[in-house]
Amino acid sequence: MNTATLQFLGFAAVAAGLYNLNSSIAWRQVTLVLANLLFLATFAASPGAFLPLLGFLALGYLGIQVAGKADASVLFWAVVVLLITAFVWLKKYAFLPAHSFLPFPYLTVGLSYILFRVLHVMIDSHSGNLSGRITLISFLNYTLSFMTLVSGPIERYEDFATTQLAPVRPRLSIFSVGEGLHRIAVGFSKVAVLSWLCSLLQKEAIRALPAGGLFREKILIGAAIAVLYPLYLYFNFSGYSDMMIGIGRFFRFTLPENFDRPFAADNIMNFWNRWHMTLTNWLKTYVFNPLLLALMRRVTSPTWQSFLVVPALFVTFFLIGLWHGQTTEFLMFGFLQGFGIAINQLYRILLERRLDKGRFKTLNSNSAYVAISRGLTFTWFTFTLLWFWTSWQEIERMFHVLSFRGFALSFLLILLLSTALLSLSEVLRESLLGWRWNGSEVLDSRYSRTVFDTCMVLASLVVVVLLNAPAPEIIYKAF
Repeated sequence: MNTATLQFLGFAAVAAGLYNLNSSIAWRQVTLVLANLLFLATFAASPGAFLPLLGFLALGYLGIQVAGKADASVLFWAVVVLLITAFVWLKKYAFLPAHSFLPFPYLTVGLSYILFRVLHVMIDSHSGNLSGRITLISFLNYTLSFMTLVSGPIERYEDFATTQLAPVRPRLSIFSVGEGLHRIAVGFSKVAVLSWLCSLLQKEAIRALPAGGLFREKILIGAAIAVLYPLYLYFNFSGYSDMMIGIGRFFRFTLPENFDRPFAADNIMNFWNRWHMTLTNWLKTYVFNPLLLALMRRVTSPTWQSFLVVPALFVTFFLIGLWHGQTTEFLMFGFLQGFGIAINQLYRILLERRLDKGRFKTLNSNSAYVAISRGLTFTWFTFTLLWFWTSWQEIERMFHVLSFRGFALSFLLILLLSTALLSLSEVLRESLLGWRWNGSEVLDSRYSRTVFDTCMVLASLVVVVLLNAPAPEIIYKAF
């Protein structure tokens, strides 16, 4: 079931209605698990397609039971290795021999997010940071929740249990309902209208990329092809997150935010603190922090310890590429992400050492410096995404049509435009948020939100119903 459809919204509304009929924990758990399994069943017609996923879930549940036992450390790490190996095998990573894969089609939707949730619970249980037994039904609701299965966000088990297993469920106020409807309207319009439009324009630009024609036309088209994809990806993924957060309100859940205006970031580290935030926080907790601590135990010199964050960041963000996909293109995407963030951190360390703290702070607050940094961040992310959505052959074709000079000029154009337009958008945002009427912010009033949400709903209905243009699939469903 495509989550960006009216059918899915109807399914969620019925599930929320049933969920709220009774306040008992048993009713909440049973209602939610039935909704989750029914949603999962829409992804495949053959029962056999679910068997590998069921096996993966069984292995994960076994690992959670083992993790809490103090005398089972060796077995715990064996299950962790086995779980990651099973994930790599089921996702059919390119470095594995093709004849080793299962010979029939099977379901892998949500497998990456299930892996992160299971590893989180296992590691925290093993380290003593998570107490109490996790029942099978709680495990299934946590790992298979139809609100977070397809593309996250990656919710911590403690937060999930706070609402799902609380004796007294949180109150469903009129403000929660209003906020939920607002997030659903905004999210659905992002996916159904804005991401659809960006995808449509990019496909047209790809088709229009001429082998001949004026050189400046090639530059403009090349820039459009590159820049439309991050916009499409943002509207598609953040729109999905908005929808799920809004739907969660009707289940009295507070799902974690996954986006915080990422294109306002003025460096790549800040960008990842705003983009797919639950993934970044997971990697920070379970990869970056342990790796950095391990390096600091081995390198005790104060002079060099501040530089240890550089390789730790590279490894962490290189893994982001490996997590996203199985091919060499995603390997390159991960390398570029790791390289970019490592170089940026090294630059900041060296610059801070060269300047005193006062001058360093002054530089980072300089509007021109921030604007250029913001443009560089957006341009670098756009460049790395070439290996996210294309193949080596398609990149080679673009490079052949544009030539090296045209390729470079296309990204120079992106840098100049993003520096100017992103800065302008920040100025406009601050100005609009500063509008006040009778002492209250105009844009944050319920009247403004009602008008805005109505416009978004109407735009979505025009595209989905009148234009008969189905909303794009959620791109992160593939991961």
